[in-house]
Amino acid sequence: MENAEETRLRNSWARTEHWKRWGPYVAERAWGTVREDYSSDGNAWQYFPHDMARSRAFRWNEDGLAGFCDRHQKICFALSLWNGHDTILKERLFGLSGCEGNHGEDVKEQYFYLDSTPTHSYTKFLYKYPHSAFPYETLVSINRNRDKDQPEYELMDTGVFDENRYFDVLVEYAKGSVEDILARITIINNGPESAEISVLPTVWFRNTWAWGTGVDRPQLNTSKHNALIDLSEPAYGERLLYGTSPDETLFTENNTNHRRLSGFPDIAGYFKDGINDYIVNGCVESVNPDKVGTKASVHYHRVLKPNQTLVLKLRLRDELILDVGSDGVGVDFDSIFAERIREADVFYDKIIRQDLSHDARNVMRQAFAGLLWSKQFYHYVTKQWIDGDPNTDTPAASRRHGRNHDWLHLYNADVISMPDKWEYPWYAAWDLAFHCIPLSMVDPEFAKDQLMLMVREWYMHPNGELPAYEWALGDVNPPVHAWATLRVFQIEEKATGKPDLGFLERVFHKLLMNFTWWVNRKDANGMNVFQGGFLGLDNIGVFDRSAPLPTGGFLEQSDGTSWMAMYTLNLLAISMELAQYNPSYEDVASKFWEHFLHIVSAMNGQGREGAALWDNEDGFFYDVLNEPDGTRHALKIRSMVGLIPLFAVQTLERALMDRMPGFKRRMAWFIENRPELVKNIADSSTPGAEDRLLLSAVNESQLRRVLKVMLDEDEFLSPYGLRALSKFHKTNPFVVTVEGQEHRVDYEPAESSTGLFGGNSNWRGPIWFPLNYLMIESLQKYHYYYGDTVRVECPTRSGIMMNLAEVAAELSQRLARLFLTDEHGKRPTNGTNEQFQTDPRWQNLVLFHEFFDGDTGKGLGASHQTGWTGLVAKLLQQSGENQANAVPKPH
Repeated sequence: MENAEETRLRNSWARTEHWKRWGPYVAERAWGTVREDYSSDGNAWQYFPHDMARSRAFRWNEDGLAGFCDRHQKICFALSLWNGHDTILKERLFGLSGCEGNHGEDVKEQYFYLDSTPTHSYTKFLYKYPHSAFPYETLVSINRNRDKDQPEYELMDTGVFDENRYFDVLVEYAKGSVEDILARITIINNGPESAEISVLPTVWFRNTWAWGTGVDRPQLNTSKHNALIDLSEPAYGERLLYGTSPDETLFTENNTNHRRLSGFPDIAGYFKDGINDYIVNGCVESVNPDKVGTKASVHYHRVLKPNQTLVLKLRLRDELILDVGSDGVGVDFDSIFAERIREADVFYDKIIRQDLSHDARNVMRQAFAGLLWSKQFYHYVTKQWIDGDPNTDTPAASRRHGRNHDWLHLYNADVISMPDKWEYPWYAAWDLAFHCIPLSMVDPEFAKDQLMLMVREWYMHPNGELPAYEWALGDVNPPVHAWATLRVFQIEEKATGKPDLGFLERVFHKLLMNFTWWVNRKDANGMNVFQGGFLGLDNIGVFDRSAPLPTGGFLEQSDGTSWMAMYTLNLLAISMELAQYNPSYEDVASKFWEHFLHIVSAMNGQGREGAALWDNEDGFFYDVLNEPDGTRHALKIRSMVGLIPLFAVQTLERALMDRMPGFKRRMAWFIENRPELVKNIADSSTPGAEDRLLLSAVNESQLRRVLKVMLDEDEFLSPYGLRALSKFHKTNPFVVTVEGQEHRVDYEPAESSTGLFGGNSNWRGPIWFPLNYLMIESLQKYHYYYGDTVRVECPTRSGIMMNLAEVAAELSQRLARLFLTDEHGKRPTNGTNEQFQTDPRWQNLVLFHEFFDGDTGKGLGASHQTGWTGLVAKLLQQSGENQANAVPKPH
C-alpha cells in the first residue's frame, strides 16, 4: 500500500503537485568558489574569503545556516545566531580556506543532518553553538602553523564545548502543502549557567538585480496583514512570513557594502551586513527604519537558564492564515509537524530493514538525511561568468584563456546532489554517480534525473566529455556514469517491477558520445591502453598524474585502462537490455564486445614489446612508464590501481543470449577466429553457475592471485575495508629519482603529507568508500559465475575459506563497522574523541567522512560527504551488520 510520502513522490514525478519546489537547496559555502572568483589569477580562496561573505552580495548562489529555498533560489530562508560574544553574526558555517588549513580546506563547525524525506516534507538539522566567542582566529592561526605531518586542529580541540557550555540549535521544516513551509527552531542551553542568545530567522532574496541584466527587484516589508513580513517576488508573487512574536523586525538590502570592502565611506544605502552591524556593533543606522528591503530578520533575544528550552515557530506561505492562534503561525502548526514526522517514520520503516539494530537503522536514516540535505541549487553560466556583467568591472583579459574558457556552452541552474555542501559545494561527475545509488533507494526519479542532467547538451561538452567540477571542468574523472545508469535502472526495476527503458536509452545514446571522446582522447598510441590523467585518485601515484611527467614520456595506467574495460562492459550490458525490445542494439552490443577484447588483450601486453600491465611474477597489475627513448617498465606500487582491473566483469545469462541470435553469432565468430584475443578474457565460452557466461578482464588464476594480496591484512585489508595503498609500503616505500629529485610513495593511513591537490585528499593508505563499493559489486558478479567453485582465504593466511559472495559480505560489513557502535559502545569513525564516544548528547550523531584512517577507521577529510559515503546505507540494506554466524570456521 502506498504511504503518504510515496504519494507525494508520485505526484511530484507526474508534475501534478510540486512537492520538491522548496527544499534545503541553500549552499553552506558560496564564498571561495570558482563562480564567485573574478580575479585575474584564479585564486578563488583569496579573492572571496570568509571575511567578505557577510558584506559582498553573491553573484551565483546563496549560502546560509540550515537554509531552505525554492528550486530556483529566488527566496531564501535560514538562521542567524549571536551569543553576545562573537565578533560577527553566525550566519554561515565557518571553515579554513584551501591555503589556510594544513590539510587544505576544512569546515570548523559541529552540525548534523538528522532527517529528511525525499520531498522534504519533513527535515531536521542540528547545530551546536558555543556560549563563548567563536575561536575564529585561533583555528586559523594554529592550523596555519601546523605542518602536514600533524593532524588538523578542530573546533572541539579548542575547548569551547567543555562543561557542555553550548546551545543545541535544532531546525526542523515541515510542509503543510506545496507552498506552505513551516519552521520550528528549538534552542537548548546545555551548560551549567544561564547564557544569552539572539536568534534571527532571516528571509532574503538572492541578488539577481544588481548586475545590469534587467531583472525586476523584489521587496520585503512589514506585513499589512496578520503576518510579520510580506514578500513580493516577480516570479513567485506574494508570500507572507508568520511567526512567534519577535522583539523586533530588521530590514536591510542584500547588496554589497562597498563602504567596508572598498573603502568608500560616502556610499549611502543599506547593505548585506546591515543586520550584523546592528546586532553586534549597535549601529542603529545600518538597518532601514522604513522596514523595507531585500533581506530581513525577526529578532528574538533571550537568556536561557541551564537546560532551559526555547521554541520558536515560523511559517512561510502564499495564502493568508485567518486564525494565527497564540503562536502566530496558525492553530494547525503542531498537528502538521506531528503528522509529517509520523509519515517520515512510515516511509523509512518500509525502506530500512527491520532486522537491523536500532543503531544501524539510525546510521541509515542519517545517511539518507545527509544525502537529501546535500541537494543544492547550483548556478554557473560560464560565458556570462567569463564575459562579466554590464554593471560590474570588465574581467581581466586572462580569463578568456584561463579556467574553463573552453566550456562556453555550460549553463547550469539546477538542484544537484553535492558531495559536501561546505567542502565541495559544487557537483563532481564521478561523485554524483555514486550518490545516485543510495538516492535510488528513496527517490529513483531524482537519481535518474541527476544522471540524465550530466549528459544534457548544456552540461556535456559538444565533444562528448562530461563536466568534472567547477575548478577544472575538463579534468578527467573515472567513466562510471554508465555503471551508475545501469545500477539505478536495475535497482528501480527490482523495487517496482517496471523497467524504465526510456531513461536507459536516453542516457545510453549520450554515453556513446562520451565513449568516443575517451577512445579518441585518451589512447595515445592507439593500442587500447589508456592515459586518463589523475582519474579522481588524486595523489595515489609517484607523480602528479594530471601534469606532464618529470621523466617525459607518458604513463600507461592500469586504472585508466581498467576503467575503460569496465565502461565497455557497462555499455555492453545496457545495449543487451535495450536489445530485448529493439534488436538493432545487438549490433551495438557486438561493438562493445570487440572493444573489450582489444582492451584486455592490451592489458596483457599483446602486440607490444616490454612490460604488460599484468606482472606475472608479482601476481598484480601496475602502471607502466613509457620513457622518451621508448623503453617501458612497470611502476611497482601496490595500490588501488592494481585492484581496479577486477571491476571489469560482467556475467551473461544463457537465456538472454538465446534471445539475441545476432550477438550470439558474432560472439561465436570471435571465439573461433580470434583466439589470440579471446584467450585473455574469462570466461566467454565455458558455462558457469546456472549456465552463465563470464566476461572479465582477469582470468581465474589472476583473480586468485590478486585476491591473495587484496585480502592480506598486512597489505590492503583493514578491519574497516580496503586501503587505497598496501600497508606493504609502510616499510617498503616506492622511491624513484629523476634528475636528482626523489619521488616516493609511502603508506600514509591518514591525512596526506603532500600538498598535491590542495593536500586535503589522500589515496596513499586511507579507506575510500566508492572503490570499496565497486569491489563488493565485482566480487558478487564473480560469485554469480563461479559459485562455490572459487573459494579463497579471507583474511589471507587465516585458514577461513569463503566463496566470493561471502568475501563481498565481509568487506561490506567491515565498511559498515566504521559507523556502528562496537562492544564498548564506540564508533571507530569518531576516533579518540571522548565527547562523541561517551556523551549522550553526541553519541548518536553520525558524521559521514570523505575517507577513513586505514588502520584505526577514524573519519578524515570532508566531514559531511554523505554523497559517496552514504553508500553505507546500501551496504547495510544488502549485507546487514555482521556475518558472525555465517563465516565458516578455519579448517
